[in-house]
Amino acid sequence: MKNKNLKVLLAAPRGFCAGVDRAIEIVKKSIDKYGSPVYVRHEIVHNKHVVESLKNIGAIFVEELSEIKDKSRPVIFSAHGVPKSVPEEASKLNMEFVDATCPLVSKVHREAENLNKKGVHVLLVGHKNHPEVIGTMGQLPEDKIDLIENIEDAKKYTKKNNNKLAYVTQTTLSVDDTKEIVETLKKRFPEIQEPKKEDICYATTNRQAAVKKIAPKCDMFFVIGSRNSSNSVRLVEVANKSGCKNSLLIHSDSKVPLDEISKCEIIGVSSGASAPEILVEKFINDLKKEFNLSIDEIEIVKEDITFKVPGKLN
Repeated sequence: MKNKNLKVLLAAPRGFCAGVDRAIEIVKKSIDKYGSPVYVRHEIVHNKHVVESLKNIGAIFVEELSEIKDKSRPVIFSAHGVPKSVPEEASKLNMEFVDATCPLVSKVHREAENLNKKGVHVLLVGHKNHPEVIGTMGQLPEDKIDLIENIEDAKKYTKKNNNKLAYVTQTTLSVDDTKEIVETLKKRFPEIQEPKKEDICYATTNRQAAVKKIAPKCDMFFVIGSRNSSNSVRLVEVANKSGCKNSLLIHSDSKVPLDEISKCEIIGVSSGASAPEILVEKFINDLKKEFNLSIDEIEIVKEDITFKVPGKLN
């Protein structure tokens, strides 16, 4: 296969977003400040490689605060955000905590809270059981917020009370799918309030736009990312819908399908917002061993957004 020419269209932007960068930095700086171990509630970001590298320097990952034996050690909340009950529980246990929730997720939390204070009933468009959705739903009393997962939910939703309605969304959804769900809600409830500024984050939007541009030109499309990473799974769906029917997620247990790739002229590559660039490089190096590669990076927008870490860690 080595003499087979293969063109790789590399999507840009791809990989880490500002919220992920910040969350990883928070874990590293917390270990510098407090020593190890520091505890992290839930995977800081959905990527096995990142989690393992942080374990190696002294992070211990748990799902619930009750699993932390030594309550004198600090705990970090993941980038996906947590329900209000979690910091409350940490305070009751006198635990030091650092919140690594992505600022764009925190923005959705505040929106939901402000709407609730005004007596508005909130609909959250998102995926059930995703940690970000659990966190956002957990900002409000249970009867003040309902989850809309898909068009079917939007079509059959019935108002629970006479309160005004508003919607917010998970930050890592498919832009196009969400648009259809929102249009359905607006048809049924013309007075429904929408967010002042789009809730789907800039990184999700940009990565999907880059994939949309490249996918129609590709015989196969690969997204480097984790199976439990919402934004990575969405990128595969976007590539499929944009005209590349053979689109796959390459995760930590994946074998690169070299035989299938050998039948291609052009492949596309992107990575989810929680996948480090080193994994993209590894994928491309694996291909270089088998094919004569020509790589063309297609950049649709430059990202220069950064988020500061909490002051107490500096």
